[in-house]
Amino acid sequence: MQHTNLPQLEMKGLKKVYPLPGGGQKKALDGISITLTPGLYGLLGPNGAGKSTLIGIITGSIAPDGGHVLWNGGPAYGIRFRRALGYAPQQQHLYANYTGRRFLAYLAALKEIPRKDVAGEVERVAAAVNLEHDLDKRLAACSGGMKQRLLVASALLGNPQLLILDEPTAGLDPRERVRLRNLLYGMARERVILVASHVVSDVESVADQVILLRSGQIVDAAPVPALITQYAPGKGLEDVYLHVFGEEDGK
Repeated sequence: MQHTNLPQLEMKGLKKVYPLPGGGQKKALDGISITLTPGLYGLLGPNGAGKSTLIGIITGSIAPDGGHVLWNGGPAYGIRFRRALGYAPQQQHLYANYTGRRFLAYLAALKEIPRKDVAGEVERVAAAVNLEHDLDKRLAACSGGMKQRLLVASALLGNPQLLILDEPTAGLDPRERVRLRNLLYGMARERVILVASHVVSDVESVADQVILLRSGQIVDAAPVPALITQYAPGKGLEDVYLHVFGEEDGK
């Protein structure tokens, strides 16, 4: 029985084609269909698998050529969806002259968080990523890891029911990687969290399910123990990755 009070992200037949420079086309997504309910989902795949395209379609920055995305049974666009969505992109396009506090307050305003709540909300999300003591540094003086944590903090503004994080641990030291994994694990019970990563260890210990994506298609989607049993008995998720994708990443 479906519990309508639980958040649900549904992708139905998503397709995306890009033209190639010399002619022809590349299928970035080739009929992606999957439903995500509360939990933490790892999205793994080699370069060119379609991870960024899929995230772009979910978050509304890329239009699909076919299929659609539903949030709680309705179209995943408009103000209702925007209020439910928290997104941390991989690229660090930040305003160098802003402080962390100003950057988060600016994004809080874009999310239509009431002005009286902004200061407290900024402090809350900064503390969640261990940045509460660095909020008044100019972003130009922040390390790559600090900027990455600031992007994650911005995604947490407004307590969203859907979190999309693209390579969220890029540039983080081991202690902060563990802190972020634990944070996401603790949040996943009541919301849908999708984490795209090249770092298998970032999702192996905390993901409820791992989605394996190759050439725009879902190879498999299952809990980590089931994937290990299927593809690398007695080993680990990294061995699953190597078995399924081989040398496709050029690593």
